[in-house]
Amino acid sequence: MSPLLLWAGLVVLNVGTTAGSQKTETLSGSGEQPLFREADRHDFAIVIVPEGIECFWQFAHQSGYFYFSYEVQRILGMSHDRQIAATAHTPQGFLIETSQDVRGQINFSTQETGYYQLCLKNQQNRFSSIQVYLSFGVFYEGPETDNKQNRRKQLNDTLDAIEESTQKVQSNVFHMWRFYNFARMRKMADFFLLQSNYNYVYWWSIAQSLVIILSGILQLYFVKRLFNVPTTTDTKKPRC
Repeated sequence: MSPLLLWAGLVVLNVGTTAGSQKTETLSGSGEQPLFREADRHDFAIVIVPEGIECFWQFAHQSGYFYFSYEVQRILGMSHDRQIAATAHTPQGFLIETSQDVRGQINFSTQETGYYQLCLKNQQNRFSSIQVYLSFGVFYEGPETDNKQNRRKQLNDTLDAIEESTQKVQSNVFHMWRFYNFARMRKMADFFLLQSNYNYVYWWSIAQSLVIILSGILQLYFVKRLFNVPTTTDTKKPRC
């Protein structure tokens, strides 16, 4: 019995030691190191069917800056209404802002942590699909002031200057990509507009050329009939 009791005691001691060694990480960054919040962005084009709705979800932390830009590139169908409705909702489902135009922006500060909803609605067109270019994301200005002060006490001036310069460069590169996407958005919309105008002029010119050729042939036919002289015979003579 004594070896059995000794083995049971070792098992209980091992389980207690394993349970005591487990750790739980905090998600709020309450320790000395600040919570790392990385900027996130997405750029792509999507086709929305007639009377269709497309929604996207983007995660964002509190005290961030959310941006959402869109532009209608082209219409696939018979309609010519290029307007589209865009909405942004909080993680709780409350409406933040609405925009309805050919192109627009929705910018706001994130007041809570969660998934923000972005929706596009093609309500104006019942027989035409719309291709829309989207650019949205979230960025942060940096850690909290208290965390900055705590780190500055621990780091020397050289490392602090290098870190601050790196953060500025990273922020400037991020905003440079934002403005580049705005320019690319307008460039693609202009390209599709030029392509549509070219196709319109090309096929309209062909149709007008066919009409001109057909009218010329008809005019020549009727003018030629005016100069047709009927042949006269002894039995068939023109009347006075």
